[in-house]
Amino acid sequence: MDMDAPKNVLGGVLDDCSRDPVTGFFRDGCCNTSDADQGSHTVCVEMTEDFLAFSKAQGNDLSTPMPQFGFPGLKPGDRWCLCAARWQEAFDAGKAPRVRLAATHERALEIIRLEDLLPHAIDRH
Repeated sequence: MDMDAPKNVLGGVLDDCSRDPVTGFFRDGCCNTSDADQGSHTVCVEMTEDFLAFSKAQGNDLSTPMPQFGFPGLKPGDRWCLCAARWQEAFDAGKAPRVRLAATHERALEIIRLEDLLPHAIDRH
């Protein structure tokens, strides 16, 4: 299983998203992806209460720990590699969490427009 060349949505080298909690499809702290990542866990986001509630209401409870899967449960302020389609769904509902562009994989752009990510950027100057 080969990983794509790790580039971010700005065309630069893909930065780490989070190592505490450790995130990513490969649990390497980055939003790396491959064809095996059917959920496209490519968007590095910073969790908010609002988004966590939205995600739970959509059937994806990210706040409850599931130790049997090595999942600590997320809280506001945690960074996490989110599925691109979930971010887009939250964006469409006005609930999108903020994004770290330097740590968001370029393949997120297959689902999300860069113009939609930019206003939500944590690391845009």
